[in-house]
Amino acid sequence: MAGGVWGVVRRHPRAWLAGAATVAFVLVGGSAFAVGTAVGGEESAPAPAAVAATATVTPEPTPTQRPQPQAAPVGGPVRTCSIAEEASDGRLGTFLGQVRDASTGEVLFDRNGSTPARTASVMKVLTSAAALAVLGPDHRVPTTVVKGSAPGQVVLVGGGDITLASGSSNIYAGSASMLDLAAQVSQAWSADPTTAGTPITSIVLDASVFSGDRWQPSWNRKEQRDGYSSEVTGLQVDGDRADPSANVSARSDDAVASAGQAFAAALGVSASLSEGVAPAGAPQLGQVLSAPVSTMIPDALLRSDNTEAEMLARLVAVELGVGNDFAALNVAIPQALATYGLDTSGLTIVDGSGLSDDNGVPPDFLTRLFTKIQAQEGNLSVIYHGLPVAGETGTLAGRFGGAASVAAGHVIAKTGWIDTGYTLSGIIQAADGSVLTFAFYALDDVGDSARAALDTLTAAAYSCGAGLSNR
Repeated sequence: MAGGVWGVVRRHPRAWLAGAATVAFVLVGGSAFAVGTAVGGEESAPAPAAVAATATVTPEPTPTQRPQPQAAPVGGPVRTCSIAEEASDGRLGTFLGQVRDASTGEVLFDRNGSTPARTASVMKVLTSAAALAVLGPDHRVPTTVVKGSAPGQVVLVGGGDITLASGSSNIYAGSASMLDLAAQVSQAWSADPTTAGTPITSIVLDASVFSGDRWQPSWNRKEQRDGYSSEVTGLQVDGDRADPSANVSARSDDAVASAGQAFAAALGVSASLSEGVAPAGAPQLGQVLSAPVSTMIPDALLRSDNTEAEMLARLVAVELGVGNDFAALNVAIPQALATYGLDTSGLTIVDGSGLSDDNGVPPDFLTRLFTKIQAQEGNLSVIYHGLPVAGETGTLAGRFGGAASVAAGHVIAKTGWIDTGYTLSGIIQAADGSVLTFAFYALDDVGDSARAALDTLTAAAYSCGAGLSNR
């Protein structure tokens, strides 16, 4: 028997061990059960008192805390779309640029975007925003005539309105007419017993609303000779154009005298002309008002009218009381733009049109300003609706062709061009539905081909939208 059992063990050792363990478990468990039953049966006969023993309780080990999974980060836009190749185009010369998401304020693309540089005619956007902040969209500029201090004398007082028409109309929408002003003066002159029957023999021209240099020293005089800009004077007609209906037209060497000649012709008199200042408290003989600022700003932006922009900039300085010459602009324009909550400490403003190489505005400032224009804060809707549209209107009408045509109609922006640079800045309604603001500068050794390179770069940003990468 014994040999038989051990033979089984030798043949099936694992099965034997498992069975033995089971038997042991049953025996131990059964003993415990028997003890428990015996104790329970003595409830009716209490056991004798015994000395209590102090039990030592071993605390259960504190379970180790499992590391908890971290919450997955909220997914952001995947930015893999690059415009680095287009931004490296040699036609762009020294390139500065920035693109910003207008809804979040996040900078998506930046190449030296905090570096101040010349803006060319993009400066007109700053001037327009300043005018809306200080003058307001409904402000109109007066041109007035008062009695002079000598017999037969009248004084033509310019209020700074360069849009005043010498005849019935000119290139400026809603312009006041010198003919209307002359008719008022003639009627008032004849109705006054002290002047009735006395001819007007002397006209004093008061352009003192503006002072200082009439041509910014850093400007190239060819801008005047080529018909792109007049001198900055507080009294002139037709933007001092020889052809009132032409955007680009020859300008005179004395805009104030030209305005006096137009007034004498409208009065139908032969009178001497001289510059001077109106007597204090002189009786008014007539007055006409310009179109409102809300009309003049789209004019200045769509045609990139240098003379109109300089007028608006100078009027901002006059209204703020900080001066009435070129130097006053570096105080007035930043002060006005600061009212939009923008940091203007990095700006250098030499003029209102952007003709000077000495202006300094970083692309970063423009993308921030255009974010506010996109939101149409305050009166900035005037700029939003007045900017040229790519491939359609104003100075962008003939641009964004070829491969860049994908963005035509989806970009509103201000163009800029001077001898040392081309610029483009504005708002992109991107292909993915996002809205971007941008500022691109092509500076130094650049030619007309920079325009096409800027259009191509802007179209690339349009295609990338919110997926634009800074790589």
